[in-house]
Amino acid sequence: MMTDAVAADAAALSALAGQHLDLVTAPFTLPRSRLLVFRTDDGEGVRVHTSEYEKRLDACRVLDAVRVRDAAGRALPVSDVQPHRIEFGAGADAPTLTFDGPGALSLAGGDGTRVTLVHADGHEEQHALSATGIRISVGADRAVEIETGDHAGALAECERQWLDWFARCPLVRDDLQRMTAFCWWVLGANIVELPSLGDARAVVPSKIGYVGLWQWDAYFIAVGLRHGDPELAREQLDIAFRFAADDGQLPDVVHENGILASSDDLPESDRATLRRAGSRIADPSKPVPLTKPPLAGWALRKVLEAEDAPDWARVQLDRVIRSQDWWFASSDLDGDGMPEYGHPYSSGLDDSPIFDGPIPTAAPDLGTYLVCQDREITDLLGRYVPDARVDRFVERAERTQALLEAMWDAEAGRFLARGAGEDIRSDTVVGLMPLRTGTLPEGTRDALCAAIDDPARYALEWGLPTVAASDQDFSAERMWRGPIWINTSALVAEGLEASGFPERARELREQTVRLVVHGGGPHEYYNPHTGLKAQTATTAFGWSAALFIDLAVSLS
Repeated sequence: MMTDAVAADAAALSALAGQHLDLVTAPFTLPRSRLLVFRTDDGEGVRVHTSEYEKRLDACRVLDAVRVRDAAGRALPVSDVQPHRIEFGAGADAPTLTFDGPGALSLAGGDGTRVTLVHADGHEEQHALSATGIRISVGADRAVEIETGDHAGALAECERQWLDWFARCPLVRDDLQRMTAFCWWVLGANIVELPSLGDARAVVPSKIGYVGLWQWDAYFIAVGLRHGDPELAREQLDIAFRFAADDGQLPDVVHENGILASSDDLPESDRATLRRAGSRIADPSKPVPLTKPPLAGWALRKVLEAEDAPDWARVQLDRVIRSQDWWFASSDLDGDGMPEYGHPYSSGLDDSPIFDGPIPTAAPDLGTYLVCQDREITDLLGRYVPDARVDRFVERAERTQALLEAMWDAEAGRFLARGAGEDIRSDTVVGLMPLRTGTLPEGTRDALCAAIDDPARYALEWGLPTVAASDQDFSAERMWRGPIWINTSALVAEGLEASGFPERARELREQTVRLVVHGGGPHEYYNPHTGLKAQTATTAFGWSAALFIDLAVSLS
């Protein structure tokens, strides 16, 4: 049970997060719930959607409008939003909307107030409100049932759930606390249950369009969660690792209907897009594994730093080793010792120009992750399985490092990706990742740092673009072709620190948290010229929120 002091801190943090809940970029929701509440376009009410895997919001309509009116028939607009309730109008008896369990909403108001519910099929119904309120229950088929509610009880329970969550929120530097509280809300808001996993809690990238546990996202999200809820952080890794194939390959996504682990599992529209692009791997008769870059050991180490769990660590470490072995046994597609991405999705950077050419693609980021992961495995085995032989991991890391360094183009002054053996000249953030090994030759290391400091390439006002601003493929708005992503910035900052540039690393971290504050929240990606959300980026994005928290803690 919370002490009065902890409860007061939790309430203050909840109120800070509430300052960002605009019901446009941040909907009203509840941990474990699939319901989302947004403002209506006319601002005179709210609308209700469900959150479902691979379905757009418009396809998940429950109520197109919930309009509250006073006794005189005047519309009562949304006047305040807090994590546990939405208020309409003003006054001591102002109507409020809250959750009544994960599958229902509760709405109550003073005498004479009424609500109009506009259903997705167009029909309307009206109800008188009272202090007891009405309970709006939403079924799995999005069907709505109305019954008498216990609004006071629902409101108290919803507030209790959110205060329990905010009691775990990390305390950071004053100038970062408000955004940290909002980012902690994002992580709680994005918790869903996956029916196939029983009561397992997956923190999804976003309830708006990304309702599943993506492997890469789970790693970044766990790294942020560890600062307040290490148990939930471990749960993310457990779900990500649990569905490995017999050969060790980890799936790209674990979702409510199963997993996404092969191009056979893609919608036909995705395969058709790849065929039109001339991809050699889009033939649906030849399935290609879909996974994500090998940062599993990195995430495992960081989560264990927050709270040790030796028995759990040994189980997960075995899964990480099998996944690492899979990359070398099954994804070295040209047999030269350096694994490749067999599909753009497996890179996490789907739209990067390094995939404009032929596939499979050998990329310096993948080589870097593999070097680092073999070293992570060596260290983790030394800690949790001290009798284990580590020679093969040490030797493989050395071999991969040599192959990685061979990707350096001295004339271009950068690491180059290769598509089916052909050099790819695009100047992208993947070429900066080898700094993370911490063992590059001094000249190479210094050249990469100089690139990061070059205002014509990567030293833009708001942060580190994913494609150099001087490159012909640069676009300030297009996914992985120029916008700033929080995860790549955080990884490059780690690389600067590992390579002997700690002050430059701190500068990049400060710049990254400043970007999120300036941009108004943890968006999916940002325009590097304006520092604002890119037009098509998702809002309230999980890994951006988690990594902001991780950066804020480290900077505090």
